[in-house]
Amino acid sequence: MATASTTSDDILRCTRSLIVQGGYNGFSYADIAKVVGIRNASIHHHFPGKSDLVRALVARHREQSEAGLANLERHVSDPVEQLQAYIGHWKACIGDASASFCLCALLAGEIPVLPDDVVVEVRAYFRSLSGWLTSVLERGADLGRLRLTGSARDEAEIFMATVHGAMLSARAYGDPGMFGAITRPILQRLVPPH
Repeated sequence: MATASTTSDDILRCTRSLIVQGGYNGFSYADIAKVVGIRNASIHHHFPGKSDLVRALVARHREQSEAGLANLERHVSDPVEQLQAYIGHWKACIGDASASFCLCALLAGEIPVLPDDVVVEVRAYFRSLSGWLTSVLERGADLGRLRLTGSARDEAEIFMATVHGAMLSARAYGDPGMFGAITRPILQRLVPPH
């Protein structure tokens, strides 16, 4: 059963969309109020300041990502299939424009101008994703399913940077197909031939 959307959810959803379109400094509470159909004061009631709002959004993004990865772990046991599913998720999101860019990857490029409390949340997302990828790569190497040329941690960072860089290239070229063109070789490198 679906839960009803709250004003707070609507504000966060709108904020995510506005950040993906124009970055942290590319929107105001007035922009959100206009889209959501509420007054600025209502937004301040839920999120006193912009950094509170974006910090909450990034924390929610991280929690949803962690829940999605945990769900993937429950339903897909093979490390190669887990990596394929992770890339497949983003390929689908970019292809149908439902989430054309990872919120935290986008904000990482803005770290020099972000409030410290937002930076803490963005870095927590990266640490969480890197930890999951490291565990998948370690498991895959132990099972002989993946071939690592460096430590699992280093390979996780390369994998994560490749996926995020592929998002950037797809956006820069206005071509969702660039994402697959860039991510396909990293899987080919990691998966030994049979």
